[in-house]
Amino acid sequence: MHLVDLIIFAAALALAAASPGPSVIAIIARTLVRGREGSAPLVAGIVLGDMVWLAAAALGLAALAATLGSLFVVVRLAAAAYLVYLAWKLWTATASAAEVVPIRESDSRLGLFLTGLGMTLGNPKAMAFYLALLPSIVDLNHLTLIGFAELCGVIAVVLVAVFATYVALAHRARRFVGSPRGVKLINRTCGTAMAGAAVLVATK
Repeated sequence: MHLVDLIIFAAALALAAASPGPSVIAIIARTLVRGREGSAPLVAGIVLGDMVWLAAAALGLAALAATLGSLFVVVRLAAAAYLVYLAWKLWTATASAAEVVPIRESDSRLGLFLTGLGMTLGNPKAMAFYLALLPSIVDLNHLTLIGFAELCGVIAVVLVAVFATYVALAHRARRFVGSPRGVKLINRTCGTAMAGAAVLVATK
């Protein structure tokens, strides 16, 4: 693939990954509760989920999706509604770090990996990015096996970099979670971000 196409894809993916969403909130919540422990398999599951959506797009599902534009309007509105629901949950959460987002509490690396994978495969934002936005960035009709591998490499590097940044920031913020006031501030900050994301998704 051309270097310019890879750079554009990387930039678009970084913006999508860094925007408030279930994966970001889950990673922040997990780190606030347990520190860096378990973050690697959780992120690995998210990365694999993105690669699965990339494979789906490369296999031609993007062409099918292009003929179902009205369906993606429904998907977009459903995603916006889900973000609003998460925002409401965060604003009304009790003063406990574990209440930031409902993720499975497990010390099993496999459990955390499957949690990350499941979140991504069921995430409307990820589906819309790869099946609707990706074809406007990458010519999927001429995508070679090497090109697919390059895109997978970009996915791994970009997502690990983005989520590692969130893990580091959340780990440093753990010292504020010792009080109910600190937890409430974190919940409402994330809730505000989720509400803003919902507005952006609904109005695009």
